[in-house]
Amino acid sequence: MIWWSTEKSRNTMAQLDSEVKEECLREDLKFYFMNPCEKYRARQQIPWKLGLQILKVLMVTTQLVRFGLGNQLVVAFKEDNTVAFKHLFLKGYSGTDEDDYSCSIYTQADTYESIFFAINQYHLLKNISLATLDYGENEDNRIGLKVCKQHYKKGNMLSSNETLNIDRDIEIDCVHLDLLTLSETAQAWKQSAFFRLEFYRLLQVEISFHLKGIDLQTIHSRELPDCYVFQNTITFDNKAHSGKIKVFFDSEANIEECKALNISGSTQKNTQYVLVFDAFVILVCLASLVLCTRSIVLALRLRKRFLDFFLEKYRRHVCDADQWEFVNGWYVLVIISDLMTIVGSILKMEIKAKVLILTMRASLPKVLRFCACAGMIYLGYTFCGWIVLGPYHDKFENLNIVAECLFSLVNGDDMFATFAQIQQKSTLVWLFSRLYLYSFISLFIYMILSLFIALITDSYDTIKKYQQNGFPETDLQEFLKECNSKEEYQKEPSAFLSCVCCLRRRESNDHLIVIN
Repeated sequence: MIWWSTEKSRNTMAQLDSEVKEECLREDLKFYFMNPCEKYRARQQIPWKLGLQILKVLMVTTQLVRFGLGNQLVVAFKEDNTVAFKHLFLKGYSGTDEDDYSCSIYTQADTYESIFFAINQYHLLKNISLATLDYGENEDNRIGLKVCKQHYKKGNMLSSNETLNIDRDIEIDCVHLDLLTLSETAQAWKQSAFFRLEFYRLLQVEISFHLKGIDLQTIHSRELPDCYVFQNTITFDNKAHSGKIKVFFDSEANIEECKALNISGSTQKNTQYVLVFDAFVILVCLASLVLCTRSIVLALRLRKRFLDFFLEKYRRHVCDADQWEFVNGWYVLVIISDLMTIVGSILKMEIKAKVLILTMRASLPKVLRFCACAGMIYLGYTFCGWIVLGPYHDKFENLNIVAECLFSLVNGDDMFATFAQIQQKSTLVWLFSRLYLYSFISLFIYMILSLFIALITDSYDTIKKYQQNGFPETDLQEFLKECNSKEEYQKEPSAFLSCVCCLRRRESNDHLIVIN
């Protein structure tokens, strides 16, 4: 009799322990699926991650705007120099390019004059240019001009019987003109045999030279100036032999470290402040990264508790959909974003020294939420295009133009021109531009706009169906529905957070919906 009583007592204690364990698990699950404001009302837990994300968004946006404005100055400086170079070195340049080339020549005399004009302008550069320019070294570490001509091998052109005999193999002859040679009296270099052009077999003449420049406009924004090396090439294209020589001007600007800068004022101090701000952005992103990683780890532990309990009590496995409820996609995106922001901030300092909502349960509020999500993606593409493609495409040179260009692409306007106008000087930039444009167009035209229309047209039918039949419940939702400790969470919030975000209506008998 005593043994039976002891065994019954043990069974009772085990049952009570199991019920307590189940209730604790249910309460932890309910708390996990609360939003930050509900968690504060339940356990007075301050939403540190939410506050940190808001701070991070503000700081990273400020960082992006500052970097984008600086990049915009760089783009404007390069474009202004390119226009200035065309006026300096191209004889008869009108200020407007002809199609894809700068200007054209129709006579032999004009060809010689244009070639000699460019060479003379280079020699007199410091006396005529308004910019802070100096001569730079070319690939051979020499200062001066490199003139190359391409032509077919020698042949005979007999005008009497209008026959032409040319070897189509191409020869390239080059000559280097340094400053000393250009200073010779009577310009003896013009009389050299190199400049005796045989136009019937001439393909092109190419003049290349390097110039150094400094961008002083950054001083006004209290930043250290950037130094540039401009690799300029003037090409006289006669490959068509149509009586028209097309003149192309190409300028490639590369930023290099300025040597022996001595700038008084608060410029250096402002640069240090920018570096400190970038370092603080890295610290905030690291803190966000740690907190989100910690949340994912705790969620996985909670999932394991739930799976073990469910298997022990009900002798069956939880469905995959319920298991994925514990993986918060936003945390994963935040972690990826933090990693990319940290890497980007480090690179910037080195230069200086769940997816969209798929269903809607109400028309206007849910459409606004959808638009907010799509707007953030649109804003991300806008910043990305402005910062990365700005130096290589006219339609991405400033933030306003980028936004207008992307809006035009969404509406199907000017697509081919946007693809075609990207500069192909860098294979990496060209590939990135294609990935950027294809992904944006595909995402917004084929997905977001279609989803937006579908959400509006299907919203009413979906709501009506669920109101009549009830929302379908999963194992996890049914388990949480049995919670008997709802009143424990009805604590009064503090006055500050209540005013900010945590006021809500009283609990009703609405269906319990897990929102991850």
